[in-house]
Amino acid sequence: MLILSSRTKEEGERSMIVVRQPTTKEELEEYYDLRYRVLREPWGQPRGSEKDEFEDQSIHVMAVDDSTGKVVAVGKLRKRSDEEGQISHMAVAPEYQRRGIGLMITEELTAQARKLGLKRLVVTARNNVIGFYEKAGYRITGEAYKLFGYIPLSWMELDLQEEIETSRH
Repeated sequence: MLILSSRTKEEGERSMIVVRQPTTKEELEEYYDLRYRVLREPWGQPRGSEKDEFEDQSIHVMAVDDSTGKVVAVGKLRKRSDEEGQISHMAVAPEYQRRGIGLMITEELTAQARKLGLKRLVVTARNNVIGFYEKAGYRITGEAYKLFGYIPLSWMELDLQEEIETSRH
């Protein structure tokens, strides 16, 4: 579990952001609702499109603002093979963006990948978030596909073994 203390822009009061796995049906509903509102609704996609066939095989994490109880960011990790995992469906509520909360989600998912013994992580990133993933240590490895037929995505990869070797020196 990761915790971030931050100030709200409007009031200057402190709140705690806690990253953890959803544990109740209501939390999962909020989790999927945020995914839909951020990742699908702006492009006119139907409810239900925020889920894929790997939901039951994935580790889901969310960030919760303890002052409101609101789910403010989400992401998931899926084990693709014995060596590789994929982070996907990363979303941060617009009013909570640019506060380091997305990075907290990726850090928790990366920690989960290490526990699974994975050697690398991949993501398919929209162009507007490539910089975010580069700051988290990912590098572009190629073009992926066009989401909804028109949003270009790039494959990006994080070598978890290289990251461990670098931290030892």
